[in-house]
Amino acid sequence: MVVDLHNDLILLVDHFDRRGRPDHFAEFWLPELRAGGVNVQVLPVFVEEQFQSEGALRRTLLLIERIHRLAAEHPDVQVCRTGADVASAVAAGRIAFVIALEGAHALGQDPELIGTMDKVGVRVVSIAHLGRTHLADGSGFDDTSRGGLTPQGTEVLAEMERLGIVFDISHLGVAGVDDVLSRATRPLLATHSGCRAVTDMHRNLTDDQLKGIAGLGGVIGVAAAIPPFIDPARPTAARVVDHIEHIASVTSIDAVALGPDFVDDYFMQVYGGRMVIMGVDLEFADAEVRRPSDLPKLTAEMRARGFAEDEVAKVLGGNAMRVLDDVMGEPSGSKMSSL
Repeated sequence: MVVDLHNDLILLVDHFDRRGRPDHFAEFWLPELRAGGVNVQVLPVFVEEQFQSEGALRRTLLLIERIHRLAAEHPDVQVCRTGADVASAVAAGRIAFVIALEGAHALGQDPELIGTMDKVGVRVVSIAHLGRTHLADGSGFDDTSRGGLTPQGTEVLAEMERLGIVFDISHLGVAGVDDVLSRATRPLLATHSGCRAVTDMHRNLTDDQLKGIAGLGGVIGVAAAIPPFIDPARPTAARVVDHIEHIASVTSIDAVALGPDFVDDYFMQVYGGRMVIMGVDLEFADAEVRRPSDLPKLTAEMRARGFAEDEVAKVLGGNAMRVLDDVMGEPSGSKMSSL
């Protein structure tokens, strides 16, 4: 089982749709996912800056609709709302799609819209990106503001736990992370993050934050495809495994997963250059793990370092699947956590 907790591929699919190339997913992404052995793909819906105020809800729903249409067009994939759906899809040889929101800009200041997102199949949600939303501050604001969750953000967290939507702590500022860890009662995810102790940048998590996530039965997906998170000078598969080893040493092997954040092709195609990360120098090397077909490099590196086969299996997907199975589509109180 290989679970990728973060791949922004729907943005690139939409980009090519609008240029008369609706076969981009079949021609590029589907072969890449198969080459990487991906069984479960969490698909974040990110709203670009130009839509984040007036057009966020419409843009979000259009991208969610496109994900559902991909599943209707391709028998190789299936949108899944529960762990049982994922198990069924994987058993049938399909790639399980799990719809996520990155930043939740569509909610605006209306927490009740999280119920709407539940109805259209959203199963993982983060409530801020690099900047500020009506729900929380992103980590890019840590130098100027360290606000925790707003009252609306607190309401969204509680409703997500009630409905069975997995909370994604990635991108939250330091106060927001601490706020969530003090309030959460169910396992959660950091879908695409790294370790501050290995690479000191604001988007990475401190050892105390790693322990807090693990203490809730949660999992940290290592952002293998983002050089500034891994090591700006040496963003190699080996350095990715350094982050994996650090998380395991601070918590346990049960808290580690993969959330590569394959977004480089989108930025190169749409903007002609690398993504801009708030507070991060653009001078960095190319990631060795750049696309899904590169994921076997991580397996090889873990084996070369002496990881046991069951440990490799946990990192590749077992740990992430445990959280998804425990929480997504499972209203609070309906299912006991396996931890």
